[in-house]
Amino acid sequence: VFAVSGFLRAATGFDIGLSTKCVVIPKEMSVCHKIGYSEMRLPNLMGHTSMAEVILKSTTWQHLVHTDCHPHVRMFLCSLFAPICLDTFIHPCRSMCVAVRDSCAPVLLCRGHPWPDSLDCNRFPADEDMCLASVTKEYKHLHKVLPRPACQTCPTVEEFFTHKRVLEVFCDSNFAVKVKLSKRRTLFGDQEYNIECQVEFITKGSLLPYETQSMIQQWLLINEKCTQRMTPTHRPMVYLLVGNIEEGIILVNQVYHWQRKDSQLTLATQKWRYHKCL
Repeated sequence: VFAVSGFLRAATGFDIGLSTKCVVIPKEMSVCHKIGYSEMRLPNLMGHTSMAEVILKSTTWQHLVHTDCHPHVRMFLCSLFAPICLDTFIHPCRSMCVAVRDSCAPVLLCRGHPWPDSLDCNRFPADEDMCLASVTKEYKHLHKVLPRPACQTCPTVEEFFTHKRVLEVFCDSNFAVKVKLSKRRTLFGDQEYNIECQVEFITKGSLLPYETQSMIQQWLLINEKCTQRMTPTHRPMVYLLVGNIEEGIILVNQVYHWQRKDSQLTLATQKWRYHKCL
């Protein structure tokens, strides 16, 4: 939740005119709920004239929002797709666009999509005009800056291994997280993943379990091709993701398929508590 007034650069806006109307943000646009206001202008700042068009076009961005690629990605996109119902349109500032683009464009590229021309940052006003301003510097000051997941080549899923080999891998790693994955189809026919993370152990570093869970969930959303490979059916699958944090980037180096009948991973995680690395 954010207070819109806290992000506004004071200046003069421009009149909306009589061609727009205030409408309630529809339930299908869940990413734009609980953002500090409940009504939006239609047509919006993307030029969408019908609610059906707004819903259709905005849902394609839900995946990006869920990756948390930037702290203001939701605010940025909602200000365009569901602009607040005021006397003037409030654009996002150019600086906010640049900040979100620089953090989120690599995530889009990982899925094979370049940053779209419709979100060209040059179309947005400079910070001295009335606009939604980025407060990234303040955010970094107030919040712990966590390592970032990156787009990477998907590791081979290992099906056969010994607990001794797994322990050797643990010794060379920063984290190991047990993940339960399943998928379902959305109302729009897209794949949506349910990702449950449980931290089995953290070997080194100062990361807390819930921070590690959050980062692995982001990694799976960003590296969707890897997630697709790990969910060939709609039946839930369990994996152990093991990796390192290098220069502020999360890298998953090993993926083990955790099957019920297999005792080697269970044995490795039990022995890890007392294991001494060479």
